[in-house]
Amino acid sequence: MPVIGFHAQHEQAHPRDLLNSAVHAEQAGFDAVMCSDHLAPWSSSQGHSGYTWSWLGAALQATERIPMGSFHAPGQRYHPVISAQAMATLAAMFPGRFPWVAVGSGEALNEHVTGDPWPTKDVRSARLRECVDVMRALWRGEEVTHRGLVTVDRARLWSLPEQAPKLVAGAISAETAAWAAQWADGLITVNQPPELLRKVVDAYRDAGGRGDLHLQVHLSWAHDDATALAVAHDKWRANCLPTSLAWELETPEQFEAATRHIPPEEVARNVLVSSDVQRLAAQLHDYQQLGFEQLYLHPVGEDDEFIDVFADKVLPQLGSP
Repeated sequence: MPVIGFHAQHEQAHPRDLLNSAVHAEQAGFDAVMCSDHLAPWSSSQGHSGYTWSWLGAALQATERIPMGSFHAPGQRYHPVISAQAMATLAAMFPGRFPWVAVGSGEALNEHVTGDPWPTKDVRSARLRECVDVMRALWRGEEVTHRGLVTVDRARLWSLPEQAPKLVAGAISAETAAWAAQWADGLITVNQPPELLRKVVDAYRDAGGRGDLHLQVHLSWAHDDATALAVAHDKWRANCLPTSLAWELETPEQFEAATRHIPPEEVARNVLVSSDVQRLAAQLHDYQQLGFEQLYLHPVGEDDEFIDVFADKVLPQLGSP
């Protein structure tokens, strides 16, 4: 059965409010929750950035049934042993409810704070692969020593879950998706034009990629189109940069400067913007037709009314109970 989840965006809400939204989403009938893992927001108008691992423990405790996942970038800000321990503890405490983590090579926005040089994309990808291998070995109960792009000295985890979380690869391009098929337990990407999403899906599956396809969908819904577009432009234009540039910028102020002159129409190419719930439901259904088994809906504006409206009018059309 399709999974329709709510995306809890740490960069846009106080952690307490975001916790209330996760509880609300479960009560309204969403199937799952996922969240981001940032040290900084992309812009000052977003204005927050709570710590994912503290929040996930609280959110899993506050809810009753829904599974939760997160984005994560091991290798620089996070040592892979610490990543593996944090994830193992959640999976052990909440069996079946922390089933996956989406891993990627990261952004300088979050990783530059260590003071270490920011590697090129090929080096970051190789580092990510090393981190994946280290984490999986630790979850098998092995003692791990590794010397490469990351260094591990005789590490072992002592509290292990019955089932380790799956490592889902984050990928925007078809090239990265094909590379991830070598090692990932699934794929996650973000909404793009359908022809680009089809290339990502085909590249992953054609290269032997296994597991579910996840899609994070940025939406801006309001009672009129003008408001929906204005909210998207205010809250999400800092995210409307080519990934090759977005990976490199180091502060919210740099993102704001780089996107200061982006018009609202450009934001609408990156966010589903509409006051028409049925139109948005049809677009989400089209994503399912591309092969995405799990959709995570991210309202770039206010959460609470969005949760109620979409639970009532959209979830039943997408196969959610």
